[in-house]
Amino acid sequence: MPTSNAEKEFVRYVVELMQSLGPVRSKRMFGGHGIFLEGLMFALVISSTLYLKVDEETLADFEERGLGPFSYSKQGKEFSLSYFEAPEETMEDEDEMHAWAGKAYSVALRAAAKGKKKS
Repeated sequence: MPTSNAEKEFVRYVVELMQSLGPVRSKRMFGGHGIFLEGLMFALVISSTLYLKVDEETLADFEERGLGPFSYSKQGKEFSLSYFEAPEETMEDEDEMHAWAGKAYSVALRAAAKGKKKS
């Protein structure tokens, strides 16, 4: 399914807001866009909603705010990924985006380190 112009603009805006972290880039995938820094995916944009990567260290920060996970249905079953909706203020404040996206990138770094230890 082609990406709408509104979705493309939203992704550009998110990537621009995240530039304080480093050279953040987007890549079309999963019917949306993955958001990457240094080759690690730490965020996901689906239907003009930003989701940030979470783990056991950061999950409570999202749950305390009532933010939900990205989930989808496949063959009648519901699946959730370790990405939760970003707080609303991240879309309006560069400092907030830096803080929350930085947490998500830290999660991606921890996940990559765990993956290397298993090898």
